[in-house]
Amino acid sequence: MSEIAKVIGQRIRNYRTQKGFSQEKLAELSGCHPTYIGQLERGEKNATLESIERISSALDIPLSTLFEKIDGISDEADNIPLKCYELIASKSKAQQEQIYKILLEMDVYKNK
Repeated sequence: MSEIAKVIGQRIRNYRTQKGFSQEKLAELSGCHPTYIGQLERGEKNATLESIERISSALDIPLSTLFEKIDGISDEADNIPLKCYELIASKSKAQQEQIYKILLEMDVYKNK
């Protein structure tokens, strides 16, 4: 499957787990089949725009959030900033703040 399908699928999984939803719960809220949700998350299926819109609505995130910073995915294996973005975006606000503080402390320590 295409890289974009894999990235979007991983983002759906990240936001789903961040919300504490099972695949079945997301399927129920979005009107999609649980198997379809799993296939999307694994990048095995190309999602329709309608299903992506229903999923983003069920996750209570703007549709645009699933497509942020997606223009450089072909080089994702070597794109450390994009990997960092994906990791941090998948965390809760509190976890994001903790990660940011850790990074700041590491930067200060490294520059001593």
